[in-house]
Amino acid sequence: MAMNRAAQPIGVFDSGIGGLTVVRQMQRLLPHEQIIYLGDTARVPYGTKSAETVTRFACEDAAFLATQSVKALVVACNSASASALPELGERFSLPTFGVILPGAIAANEATRNGHIGVIGTQATIRSGAYERLVGELNRELRVTSQACPLLVPLVEEGWLDHEVTDAVLREYLAPMLVGGVDTLVLGCTHYPLLKESIARVAGPEVALVDSAETCAAFVQRELQWQHLLATEGEGSVRIHVTDEMERVSEMAGRFLGGPSHAVQQVELGVL
Repeated sequence: MAMNRAAQPIGVFDSGIGGLTVVRQMQRLLPHEQIIYLGDTARVPYGTKSAETVTRFACEDAAFLATQSVKALVVACNSASASALPELGERFSLPTFGVILPGAIAANEATRNGHIGVIGTQATIRSGAYERLVGELNRELRVTSQACPLLVPLVEEGWLDHEVTDAVLREYLAPMLVGGVDTLVLGCTHYPLLKESIARVAGPEVALVDSAETCAAFVQRELQWQHLLATEGEGSVRIHVTDEMERVSEMAGRFLGGPSHAVQQVELGVL
């Protein structure tokens, strides 16, 4: 039975297409997995919405993926990970993984002076989820957070290596750098695409924690432990969105590190 379940796909969702950075890392670490991705592009962004609304949207996203016979859910969205994981665990009898806990663990391991910075959407920062989880791991660590609402539009505009992006990053990061953070968590799945720019602004003394990398590695370990890891066959990715199918098809390659990608538009049922 475990072997049959291991052959089932993994469901991954995000409010938009940023979660494809998690999928890219999952493809690297889990080459035999079938991945079904849902981007709720009709209702993006989640990062400016209330916790209650984000939780409701996340449950609708997960319900769609559950109809695809997935063996596990990956919440490739910091805002939804911060708000919706408890509710998802109650509603769906599936192993469910978010991006925040793996990032908090990695930051705890990376920091040398005990001062961690976190950048993310307004919803993620407002939730205090990183502070809470880092504190549970080590109460002596200090966390300084900064909401960075301008970064997602810059990524989706393709301004990954641009003077405007560098100027915005300098504004957002300056207080944390002056405060002496030595580790910076990229607490939004769009931000890995800005890693080079962020490293340039933050400087070589600041360790960057990539939430896409840490999430994929966490999923790999957990699936292996639960005997759900696919070990044979060719992996694949199917992308579904709730709006903007043509735009996402053009942008998906940028996030996955390849050519444009076929995308299917779906309509979510209301729970």
